[in-house]
Amino acid sequence: MHRAIAPYSNFKVGAALRTKAGKIYTGHNIESSSYSLTVCAERVAMFKALSEGERVFDSIAIVASSGDLCPPCGACRQVLSDFAENLTVVLSDAHGHHETHSLSNLLPLSFSGKNLKTENSNADAKREGRVKAGKAKG
Repeated sequence: MHRAIAPYSNFKVGAALRTKAGKIYTGHNIESSSYSLTVCAERVAMFKALSEGERVFDSIAIVASSGDLCPPCGACRQVLSDFAENLTVVLSDAHGHHETHSLSNLLPLSFSGKNLKTENSNADAKREGRVKAGKAKG
């Protein structure tokens, strides 16, 4: 949280994402003067881990400078769900209180890649030249 860059809101958040193998990737929020371009700590941690080749995660811990428990925003919940739908989310405050939640409880009925699959997906892939040996390539 101390590495957060939050000159406009002064609301600093830190996150620590743990892989199944126990490796930790940290993230801190980074604000832009155009608030919509700001990136939250949870997404920074996830993107760092993904960019390093990690793909299997078990938990994320989140703490904020407000001193209160700080659950992930909707955008972070979606990104976390896309890459770690069975993630355990640990929220901590400045007073030593902790809450543990499953990501699926924080984001019920989540949208996912499964929602993007259609009966025409393979036909579309074939038409776009993404089919090899009868299977779509992405």
